[in-house]
Amino acid sequence: MRTVVHLSDLHFGRTDPAILAPIITFVNNVRPDVVAVSGDLTQRARTREYIAARDFLHSLPSPQIVVPGNHDVPLRNIFARFVRSLDHYRRYITADLAPFYADAEIAIAGVNTARAFTWKQGRINRRQLATLRRQLMPVPENRTKIVVTHHPFDLPAGAEGRVVGRSRLAIRTLAECRVDMLLAGHFHIADTGQTAKRYNIPGYSALIVSSGTSTSTRGRGQPNSLNVIRIEAGTVAIERRTWQPASVRFDVLSIEKFERTNAGWVRAS
Repeated sequence: MRTVVHLSDLHFGRTDPAILAPIITFVNNVRPDVVAVSGDLTQRARTREYIAARDFLHSLPSPQIVVPGNHDVPLRNIFARFVRSLDHYRRYITADLAPFYADAEIAIAGVNTARAFTWKQGRINRRQLATLRRQLMPVPENRTKIVVTHHPFDLPAGAEGRVVGRSRLAIRTLAECRVDMLLAGHFHIADTGQTAKRYNIPGYSALIVSSGTSTSTRGRGQPNSLNVIRIEAGTVAIERRTWQPASVRFDVLSIEKFERTNAGWVRAS
């Protein structure tokens, strides 16, 4: 069995300080095999925010798959936005914008969907899809394959906006690679869905798992949350944990179970 802790939308610069120590303790106590962070580590891509995000990540277990979000690209500094858009991210977080981890049971690839020109909206390009093919095609199909982006491939329930740009092109590559699960954030809404709802690819349906904001005050009507994903022998359990200020801990809100079939991932009976 493998355990992945999925955090998202940390927004250092707008974090709730009461959450930071409890979430660090919680994640370390889970002892995950991988920590996945799906973007927006900072609020305004400022140096002090990146330093705080770096220190937070250093307090969590490794290995980690971390990708940037649109808030990690400077917004108001036009020169920094278009010429040095992710310089601070590379300096303080990681220079690797296509991180990859694999072991005997899982493979996880991170994709940078943040863009300077579209700022809020994300995109995937053909070069990134070629990288995904190189990373994931050699991985045996009996291992669970996961892709982490900031912008999702489908809208979580209640969200208004756009999915990641070039999603239909990308989903064909994901289907060729037999990707099982897509982790994302961006909308600060926790949700679980399936690619077959939006994309008609016969015999293919991956899980789409969104996290709410894990640490910031920008909850958009939802409590802070994270996902604990347990993977074993063609089954997945997605445990959604939400912040409870009264008990000062992340309690279980729901557990959803899925199983792999010839038609893709379906809810377990």
